[in-house]
Parts: sequence; C-alpha cells; structure tokens
Amino acid sequence: MDAEVLRGLPIINNYLDGTQREAMDSMSGMHFSDSNRKVDYVLVYHYRKRLTQHSPGAGSPGPIHRAASMAIVSNGETKKGGLNLQQDNGQHTPQEAQVIELDPLDTLEEEKRLQREEYECNLVAAGLEIEKDIENKSQGLNFVRIHATWQVLSREAELLKIKMPTKKMYEIKKEEGIIKKLSEIWCKLSEPLQPQVPQEDTRMKSLSYPFSREKMYLYNIRDKDTFFDNATRSRIVHEILKRTSTKTRNSMGISTLIANNVYEAAYPLHDGEYEYQNDDMNERKLLYREWARYGVFYKFQPIDLIRKYFGEKIGLYFAWLGLYTEFLIPSSVIGIIVFLYGCITIESDIPSKEMCDQHNTFTMCPLCDKFCDYWNLSSACSTARASHLFDNPATVFFSIFMALWATMFLEQWKRLQIRLSYFWDLTGLEEEEHPRPEYETKLLQKKLKNKNMNTENTNEDGEDKLTWNDRMPGYAANFGLILFMITLTFSAVFGVIVYRITTSAALSFSTNETTRSNVRVTVTATAVIINLIVILILDEIYGAVAKWLTEIEMPKTEKTFEERLILKAFLLKFVNSYAPIFYVAFFKGRFVGRPGHYVYVFDGYRMEECAPGGCLMELCIQLSIIMLGKQLIQNNLFEIGIPKLKKLFRKMKDERTEPKEMDTNQPKDPQQWDLDYRLEPFTGLTPEYMEMIIQFGFVTLFVASFPLAPLFALLNNIIEVRLDAKKFVTELRRPDTVRAKDIGIWYNILSGIGKLSVIINV
Repeated sequence: MDAEVLRGLPIINNYLDGTQREAMDSMSGMHFSDSNRKVDYVLVYHYRKRLTQHSPGAGSPGPIHRAASMAIVSNGETKKGGLNLQQDNGQHTPQEAQVIELDPLDTLEEEKRLQREEYECNLVAAGLEIEKDIENKSQGLNFVRIHATWQVLSREAELLKIKMPTKKMYEIKKEEGIIKKLSEIWCKLSEPLQPQVPQEDTRMKSLSYPFSREKMYLYNIRDKDTFFDNATRSRIVHEILKRTSTKTRNSMGISTLIANNVYEAAYPLHDGEYEYQNDDMNERKLLYREWARYGVFYKFQPIDLIRKYFGEKIGLYFAWLGLYTEFLIPSSVIGIIVFLYGCITIESDIPSKEMCDQHNTFTMCPLCDKFCDYWNLSSACSTARASHLFDNPATVFFSIFMALWATMFLEQWKRLQIRLSYFWDLTGLEEEEHPRPEYETKLLQKKLKNKNMNTENTNEDGEDKLTWNDRMPGYAANFGLILFMITLTFSAVFGVIVYRITTSAALSFSTNETTRSNVRVTVTATAVIINLIVILILDEIYGAVAKWLTEIEMPKTEKTFEERLILKAFLLKFVNSYAPIFYVAFFKGRFVGRPGHYVYVFDGYRMEECAPGGCLMELCIQLSIIMLGKQLIQNNLFEIGIPKLKKLFRKMKDERTEPKEMDTNQPKDPQQWDLDYRLEPFTGLTPEYMEMIIQFGFVTLFVASFPLAPLFALLNNIIEVRLDAKKFVTELRRPDTVRAKDIGIWYNILSGIGKLSVIINV
C-alpha cells in the first residue's frame, strides 16, 4: 500500500482526535456554520415565494431584504457562532412589500410552509438543533441541517437499547493443533487478496451492553462527540424524525411528509468525498479504493467496514452475496467438466451416430398438414449432436451435485451468519416493532372520523387499531390483482406458443428451401427473444404493482410490510421468469397426439412438438438466453443506465427551478449536503436480493439442461459485487443504518428453491 493510504488509515475507526476530525469535517461540509456541531441529518425541500414592491414608482425592483444566508435554530435560541438575521448596516433600507393574491398553487405552498415550520418546531422541542438557509430567493432548494446533542443521543440510545462497547474486554480462544497451522497457511496464501483496511483485533473483544445513562461508568467514553459513530447518530435522528408528528393534515413522521411533498428528501451525509487525491482519509474513500472499483475485483470484501458504514442489514447482504459468489466457483468448475465430457464423448454417442448415419433411412411423418412432405431423420443430425453436449451421463451426476450444493450453501450461510451475529453484537437483538408512519396516519384519520364511536374497535389494551373491515378492500384488491397478473403471465406464454405454431406453419409454406430447412431454429430464436422482452417488461410492472398492493394493505410494522412486499414480488417474478421454461421442460411435446389423430390449437394448426433429439436442447437455448439477457439487460444495463438518466433529469429540473442570479452569500464550492442531494435515493435491498434469488433459481432448478449456468452466474456476480459496491458508495445517498440479525424471509425463499430444485432435476 502506498504512503498516502497508510497516512490515512489511522483516522478510520474513531482513531483521530477531536481537532483533526473537526478540521476534516468542516472542510467537507460536515458541520454547522459554527464549525463545532456535526450535521447528522439533512432535510430538503423546494420553496417558491411571490413578493412584489409596494411602491410602483421604483425604477428597478430593489431587494426586499438583505440578510445573512444562514439561520441557526437551537431550542429557540441562536447559538454563539451563528449568523444573526441583520440588515446591511442601514445602507439598503428594505422597501415595503406586499404579497400578491395567492392562487391555489401558492395556497398549497403556504400550507406546506406552515407544516414545515410546525414539524421543525417539534424537532427542536425534541432536543434536536437545526440550521437552515434563509428563503431569500423567489424559488429554489432549501437544506435543513440537523444536529443531535449528547443529551438527545444518550436518551435515544437508551430508548432504542443500542448496544455499545464497555470497558470490559475478554480474549477469544483460537484454534489449536492442525487447524491452527492450516489457518496460518491460508492467511499467508490469501494475503494478496485481503483489502488494505484497518483490521480489528480478533483476539480481544469488548463486551457490549445496551446503553444506559445510569451506568455511564461501564462504557469507554473518551469523547462524547465520537462515542457514537456517524452511522449510529444518523440512525437515532432518523428514529426521531419518524415519530415526530404534525397536527396539520394529521401527518405522522418524515415519510408521510415526503409522500405529501412537504419535504423532497431526507438523508444522512456521506463521510466526505471519495475520489479527491489528498492525505485526508475517510471511510467512504477507503471503501471506494478497496472495494467499490472493478480493479479490485479479486480481493475479498471488507465486510466489517461495510457494516460499520452502511449498517448491519446491508453488511449481511454483501456477506451473503460474497459467500454465494464463492460457492459458484466449484459448481462452475464441475459444470465446465460436464460440458467438456460431452464434447469429448460426442463421437461415441450411439443415438446421435445412428441419427447421423446416412445409410439408415428413417422416414418421418410430415411436420405439418397439406404442405409438408415426409423427411429423413438424418436431417436432424446437428441437433442431436448438439444435444449430447448438455444431455449426457455426466449431467445426471451434475444434477445430484447441484442439489447437494444448494444444501451445503444454505448450511454454510447459517454458520457465517451466526459468526457475524456474534462479532457484530447482534445476538439477542430485539426486533423493533414500531408502527409505520403510514399506519399511524391512517389510524389517526380513522379516529378523527369516528370520534363519537364506542370502544368496540379497541383491543384489550384499549389501543385503537385497524380492523378487518378496514383492511378488506386492500385484501380484495390484492387477491384480484395477483390472480390477474398470474393469468396475464400465462396468457403471455400462451401467446408465444401461438406465435411459434403459426410462424412454423407460415415458414413451412415458403418456396425458399433455406427458409424451410431453418424453420425450427428461426422460430426458437425469435420466440425466446420475445419471451425475454415480455419478461423484462412485466418484471418492472410487477415490482411497482407489488409495492402498491402492499401499501393498500396497511401493514402495521416495517418488518411486516417488507415481508409481504417480498412475497408478492417474488411470487409474481417467479411465475414470470420461469413459466416459459417450465412449459418447454414439462409440457411441450406432451400433447401432440399421433399420426392420424393430432391435437390442434386452432383449425389447421397442430400443437408443436420437440425436436427429434428431444426438448432439452431447446430448453438449454431458452434458459441461456433468458438468464443471460436478464443479467446483461436488467441487472447491469438498467442498474447503470437508469440511475444516470434519473440523475441527469434531476439536474435539468434543478437548473430550471433554481434562480438564475448568483447568490454571493453562498459558498462557491458545493457543500456535502448539496453533493449528496444530487445522488439517487436509496430504495431498499429488495431489488438486489430479488435478482440474485431469481438467478439462484436458474442455477439450481434447471441446471440439468445447461451445465454452464453456474459459470455465467459466477462471471456476472464478480461484476455485480463491484457494481453494487460502486452504486452504494458513489451513486446513492447514504442509507439509514438498520440493525438486523439475519437476512429475514429471503432465507426461507432460498430454502424453498433448494427443495424444489431436487424435484425438478429428478
């Protein structure tokens, strides 16, 4: 590692003193204007004012007022380093102003302004300190910066039962004997693969205990400003933002305010820039250098640093993705061996030799009525030989191996998850069952609507709740729409079947000999591409529909909301992705009939049948194109292209809404909160997990037809890990840290796919 990185390493895990940290953070816009209080959270909104001068005789519209560009609100007082709202030494007397008669849009903006004022006052009452820009322009962005004091942090940490390290240390016992020697050998061999990040001492571990203000002596508090790291501070502030309500429109929490466009965004700050070449090192820059670049694809992931920066939930996702990618290595090797075995033994395959023997004249029945003639089986020689590459005795062994592989992967993940849970102090973690703001808002609206009702709709504790009658419309919409979407998927599959049948018949009528001889290849290739396009379109629709259906269900807690959303999205995308493949694998060619008694779909159109060598080759083509197409187009192109288009669109929108005149009071260089606002908002891990789970299904369910599927999945995942890493570090706003002790319902889905793979491969 070069000297520049080495100089930066000691300041990563709270190693630097207060002066160094203040100097570094103030330079990157991490503090209030007094350079003392850290910015823990940022709220953003657009504002617009319509003011005019009262005196019509003025030659030019002079300034309405001149004031400092910042205002600091801290429990109703202006702090010492703050900027007071003062006029410019009396040199510019503010002219009398009057407000133009408000149109409905301006009335709505005024309501939002009042709601923001009430919400911010409630935040101040909760103990938070606020700094915001003065709305001294006609329209534009306004940033509300929030700081949590030690009193607020300690109070909320105790309320949330956040585990913090104590002074008590204990030693972790190491392996002895041959295991220790093997471990040392592995460490030396894998040293070039290790990321150059500060490593925690694995021999000693601090005893963690839920924070308590009454037992402050237990904790190793050297500096109150650095005792809670940035991720924990932002998590605490976010909890306060979620439960702070406003009486205007009965809004509960920041999520409801953002949904009502009162605020446009809310996010914690990144730890500075990630690509400036200077001696100051921060965790974001270190993650970028050692993890979020394609040039370090061969290195292990710094899971502990990922967890420290992004939180346990995201840390567990990348740990799971890393283990899954590692497990694909042996399955890829076995798949390549199976494919090579097919290549080596293709000349000794008796069925294909008999089909390709020109001396054997096996006359076959016509493939279509009226226009098709009898044909010789030897004309299907190339298809039979190609089928042997994937359909050979080694494929049976590979199917058994992949069934065992899936089980071993799940068991190994349980071991790793328990290990991470121990080192990350997640053992005994209590799930937070706080009601969602949307649920509380709906409940509040119900209370106001039924003020005079008796307590028949209360539970034993006397707490109001949404009853079955309140949820019935949502459940009915869920059942009806999910059934409709599944029917739509089957209809799309049937439509492609009709396309194949009709196109085959049409091409068979052609007078061109080349066209007639390549009917099967042409129809198969075009049908698979149509299937892929339909799958990609329906996937995007199903994701949006699943989210909307879950929202109208009104789940009480975030955990329930997430589980229901995942189940709906997975059910719809599972059917959408695998329905065409299931048809080819189990149904195509089973309902053809026999000569003289064929099965017809429409008058004159016979049901399609498999190629002479069987349907496995067609299944291989179908699986490979759909799998590779989803990975290249949906997982990579969409993940790279769509965020860049959204960023460009938002930049153009801000340039239109921002005033043209230059504000001399604003700093020339953009502050960190402004840089982070230009990034994409974090929308959750569900899309990331979903694409990997669907890929896991391709690798395990139908691997008998395509032994190279693990290899292509491995190559994709090597890119996917760094693509996701780069997206989290450079393209997305910093997510709120969420503690989680496991990957949740995703493990149950993986386990179900593993059991289903045994049946399907058999």
